[in-house]
Amino acid sequence: MIIFRIFGICFFLVAEVLAVASHAAVLKIATLSPEGSDWMKVLRQSAKEIENQTSGAVKLKIYSGGVMGDDKAVMRKMRIGQLQGAVLTSGGLVNSYKDIGIYGLPMLFRNQAEVDSVRAKIDSVLMRGMSEKGFMGFGLAGVGFAYPMSQIRATSISDVRKMKIWTPDNDLGALTAFEAFEISPIPLPYGDVLMGLQTGLINGIASPPVGTLVLQWHTQVSYALDLPLLYVYGSFVLSKKAFEKLKDTDRITVSSILNEAVRQVDESAKIDDLDAKSALARQGIEWIKPTEADFAEWEQLASISRGALVQDDYVSDSLYRQVVSILQNSRAGD
Repeated sequence: MIIFRIFGICFFLVAEVLAVASHAAVLKIATLSPEGSDWMKVLRQSAKEIENQTSGAVKLKIYSGGVMGDDKAVMRKMRIGQLQGAVLTSGGLVNSYKDIGIYGLPMLFRNQAEVDSVRAKIDSVLMRGMSEKGFMGFGLAGVGFAYPMSQIRATSISDVRKMKIWTPDNDLGALTAFEAFEISPIPLPYGDVLMGLQTGLINGIASPPVGTLVLQWHTQVSYALDLPLLYVYGSFVLSKKAFEKLKDTDRITVSSILNEAVRQVDESAKIDDLDAKSALARQGIEWIKPTEADFAEWEQLASISRGALVQDDYVSDSLYRQVVSILQNSRAGD
């Protein structure tokens, strides 16, 4: 009798485990980040924590290195339910929620301190906006400023206009910004940029130092213009529909872990950006300071570009005014 009772208890426990496993919510997540990157390290750890803390009720299946396609392809797969989440660039989200592109306006910020002062007040606004558009956002993570880099020494806009500059495929904000500078860029997917530089299809890029190193683009450029052209950032998002299918307690757990994950990536990215900038110099990339006249021209055209983007409703006028007000107050205190 005791043996049968023990067998019955074991059978019951196994049945319970199998029942939980069979009803586990599997959230399929896509990212362009390669294995070994900060994003992937944090995501892998977060996936383990989520599975452990929800007793296996929620699992993350992560597709790294862009195997699910670029941001446009990933967004399409999220819409049809093939994916439930992604790490996306701001450019990948603007077609669904335009104001997420606010921080990427050309030369909006002068340095990281200005980014921090604005984000402290505006990030929460963007998360609410994403929720209204059907996404659960878990914060933003910066990558750093994109700097013009090239195979040809160039500091003035007139010099850059003669070059074959790459822009991310399907990134309306970047394309519009270049157009404001009267630069005709060549759109390419991220995976084609290195070959484009090697073959001469393009001879210039605008990229954060970290991305330039990770993607090996630094092997094909010789100069970097010390001009913070665009602030580059991304976000971890889940489909709100998929998120709301989780139990209340599991939603709290997932939110807590993913918010912390994005915060960690954001903080480490600031250090990595500075290190990568120095690393490029050690790799032989020459950092060039623009002259005062060249900088003034870049800044003037960037201002015109920002105005045009707001006028074209790329981002809402009210949000842009909030950001400008914060920056003006910040600069007044300098």
